[in-house]
Amino acid sequence: MQTMTSSDIEAVERATIAAVSPETFEELEGWILPFDSGTVSRARSAVPLCHRPVEASSVGRIEARYQTRGLPPVFRLANEVCFDGLRQELIRRGYRSGRPVLVQVAPVDAVRKASVEPPAETASSPDAAWAALFLAEGFDPVDGASRVKALSRANDSVYASVRENGKTVAAGAGAFHQGWSSVHGMRTDQACRGRGLAGRVLAGIAAVAIQRGIGRTFLQVDDTNAAALALYRRAGFETAWSYSYWSQPISRQPSIKQRQREAGA
Repeated sequence: MQTMTSSDIEAVERATIAAVSPETFEELEGWILPFDSGTVSRARSAVPLCHRPVEASSVGRIEARYQTRGLPPVFRLANEVCFDGLRQELIRRGYRSGRPVLVQVAPVDAVRKASVEPPAETASSPDAAWAALFLAEGFDPVDGASRVKALSRANDSVYASVRENGKTVAAGAGAFHQGWSSVHGMRTDQACRGRGLAGRVLAGIAAVAIQRGIGRTFLQVDDTNAAALALYRRAGFETAWSYSYWSQPISRQPSIKQRQREAGA
C-alpha cells in the first residue's frame, strides 16, 4: 500500500467532498458531515479527517445532526486498526458495514500514459451528451441522474468525453482541490467496452492536471470491480487505504427524539 501522511489523508477527504459536491456540509469534532438527498454515498456519509482513534461518544452527536436534517446517518470509515473501538460502537447501535471501497493514488505523469490513443476531450462544464451516458442502457437511471447533478455542480472540475459520431461513449470527471487531482464518475457505453476508452478518459483528465502543475491523483473504486482495478493498475494506481460504509437497516433507526437524548441535545 501507498504510505500517506496525516495531511495527505485530510487533503484527500476534503478534496473528495469538494468533488462530489453535497447539497451542504459541516464539520464536527474532526469529521466532515456532508448532507445530500441523492444517491452518491460519499456525498451523504460522515467521514473522519484523520486516521486516529475517535471517541465513541461522537457517534450520537453525528447521528443527531443527520436526523435533524431528516437524513439517515451513514458513516464512511477507513478499515484501519485505530477505528476498532468506533466500529464496535457502531455494531452495538445496530450498524452494519458494506463491501470495501479502495482509495487509490498515482502519479499524474503515469496516468497520462494510460492510453497511447488521443486523450479524451475535456470541458469546463458538462454537456447533454456527457450527461446522457449516465442514463444510457445498462446504468441505473436514478443513480445516474443523481451523479450527473452532483458532479455538475462541483467547482473546479473538468468533464472528459470520448465521442463517436456525436455520441459520448466514454466519460468521467476530474476535480482539482487541496493540491490533488481526482477522478470520478467513470462510465463507458456497454457496446464499446474493451476498447481502451476509459484509459483515454483517464489520460484526458491527467493532461489537465499536468497543465495545472498537479503531481498526484486519486480515485475510489469498489474492491470487486475487477475490470476497473485492472485498468487503474495499468495506469499506475496503488491502494492507499480502504473504507466501508456503515448504516442501519431502516427498521433499526431510532427516532429523532431518541437521537437527541443520546446526544445530550
